[in-house]
Amino acid sequence: MENKTIVVEQDFPVSASIIWDALTLPERMKEWYFDLPEFKPEVGCEFSFWGGPSEDRQYKHLCKITEVIPKKKIAYTWQYEGYPGLTEVSFELTESSDSTTVKLSHTGLESFPTDVSDFARENFVEGWTWIIKTSLSEYIKNNK
Repeated sequence: MENKTIVVEQDFPVSASIIWDALTLPERMKEWYFDLPEFKPEVGCEFSFWGGPSEDRQYKHLCKITEVIPKKKIAYTWQYEGYPGLTEVSFELTESSDSTTVKLSHTGLESFPTDVSDFARENFVEGWTWIIKTSLSEYIKNNK
């Protein structure tokens, strides 16, 4: 079976603290990611949100935080209400003297139904690439 894990990495010229706040504070997350008012960076926290490729094709995302290492890693399960499949998304931070690398990984995509084209691997690659390399990059550039 092919490895369907998606990995997107990006370096940012800021500290891990700035990135961590962008990844874990709901008021900041909604500026570049999703509006997640119930999100708390605590293991066991459950949150949900709606998202999809168009207004008429939206899916309820159900997530539960599985790991938190402050300023280093946060991971959570990711599934869709009404569909089989359970995946995990993680954000890992590696800080150097003048920058922080964000490594996004999304594993378990092969557990999603293959007959739902919106759950195709290439859609996740495109989405995560845009979220990390465009949306988060713009957020960081404007909020240093």
